[in-house]
Amino acid sequence: MPSSHVLEVAGREVTITHPDKVVFPDGGHTKLDIVTYYLAVAEGALRGVEGRPMILKRFVKGIDQEAFFQKRAPEKRPDWIEVATLRYRSGTSADEVVVRDAAALAWVVNLGCIDLNPHPVRAEDLDRPDELRIDLDPNPGIEWPQIIDVAAVARDVLQDHGLTAWPKTSGSRGFHIYTRIDPHWSYRQVRLAAESVAREVENRAPDIATSKWWKEEREGVFVDFNQNAKDRTVASAYSVRAKADARVSMPLTWDEVPHCRPEDFTLATAPRRFAEIGDPWAGIETSAGSLEPLLELAERLGPAEKPPKGTGRRTQTMPLIEVARAKTKDEAMAGLERWKQKHADVVPHLEPADILVDGMRGRSSLWYRIRINLQHVPEDRRPEQEPLEVDYDPWAGTPWANAGAAVREAREASREAARDTAPD
Repeated sequence: MPSSHVLEVAGREVTITHPDKVVFPDGGHTKLDIVTYYLAVAEGALRGVEGRPMILKRFVKGIDQEAFFQKRAPEKRPDWIEVATLRYRSGTSADEVVVRDAAALAWVVNLGCIDLNPHPVRAEDLDRPDELRIDLDPNPGIEWPQIIDVAAVARDVLQDHGLTAWPKTSGSRGFHIYTRIDPHWSYRQVRLAAESVAREVENRAPDIATSKWWKEEREGVFVDFNQNAKDRTVASAYSVRAKADARVSMPLTWDEVPHCRPEDFTLATAPRRFAEIGDPWAGIETSAGSLEPLLELAERLGPAEKPPKGTGRRTQTMPLIEVARAKTKDEAMAGLERWKQKHADVVPHLEPADILVDGMRGRSSLWYRIRINLQHVPEDRRPEQEPLEVDYDPWAGTPWANAGAAVREAREASREAARDTAPD
């Protein structure tokens, strides 16, 4: 098995290490297969990432292991790999990779980046986004047709406010809608505009869509606007996702949306589609519009309702108990199964959306929290909060490790309010 393979890409030599390493066991797709895929759709993939700093989401141990998030570009890199310095609220900064051509694209994928996660800004102006992103995140139990119905409402809201909506599958459970905007507004204003889209979608389709912030209060499809907050990234167009069938986040035309199925677009099928029809998002670069109509909508809607706050952490509006905090999703789900066995009489009362599985973004990777909403369980049969089935401490090794429980709970509430959960 060769230890490396050199490709000639865009006039440069790109070394692919361990090219025969199998990344997707079900389909037998190797690391070199993934690089070859991205080069086959490079025109479209670059349309989503070119000139944008990106977080490196690296699956160095395969798709069955958690990825780690690397903000800083590797110190050892070719001199033709561009970086941009992003500054964070914590006062730290990071030189993040900026992809400009297919060679840089192949180099990034070689690092183990199965999907690509660019910021919604250009390297030339890091404070003013030129992209507004809507992530449709279905609650458990929601079927695909309902997501598509909500997507159509979101399209109409954007179009009614002078913006062009560009649809794509997420490659996972949800759906993405992007719109290009003139880079004149701050992150705060773009997030406010996206929140107004979400609220207006809920106003128009209250039975199928929600903009409610706290997960336990949602019903239907959550119109997630917080992916427009600073430092948030979303898997870009043509990204391969870490799913067993190697699904792709596929750009679509609106005529395709009503009949699309996410499983139809994979690493194996997408290159042929691209060769036959090209990129449905080919006109996105010239479609930028003004954010002013959405900001005017925000004024008409007034301030969004804020969740109640208590001492230390927020006051719960639902009867929630916590079951597990785990380093991996498998460990968290195993803890959930143990809890179900202990409370077999409670389980029949639970609906799919009552089991809240949160992927919480930590410093460099995700950790998982599972809570149970007991709203459908008769009050006299609701179990009390018990010791966690899995009690992973995500603060170990951080400045918060020795803080008191109340301080750490307040920090967790703050992180949840900032929605540190990973996007679909």
